[in-house]
Amino acid sequence: MEFTEIISAAGYGIEAIGVLVVLIGSILSSVTFLRSYRQLAEGAAYRTYRRQLGRSIMLGLEFLIAGDIIRTVVVANTLENVAVLGLIILIRTFLSVTLHLEVEGRWPWQHDEKDAP
Repeated sequence: MEFTEIISAAGYGIEAIGVLVVLIGSILSSVTFLRSYRQLAEGAAYRTYRRQLGRSIMLGLEFLIAGDIIRTVVVANTLENVAVLGLIILIRTFLSVTLHLEVEGRWPWQHDEKDAP
């Protein structure tokens, strides 16, 4: 097996992990929601569900970006592929930042009030 084939397989493997993270996170978040929605205050179960689901999606996006970078830069390093990779990363980064804002209620670069000195 050639080096590029190994790296390509690694990239696809990392992307598969990203998909699994989103899938498993979605399932676990849904199960947690269904178990707790009657026990928590009104709206609290939904907010927790959204937060957990959003975090799963954000983590999965990170794995998908990593897989794309590995496959594009190492395996198919043409200028067109690098430009497509840049566009994909831009879109996924925008999604991650907006998801972070929605889930955490603050921008990623803002400090949490609990972490402030």
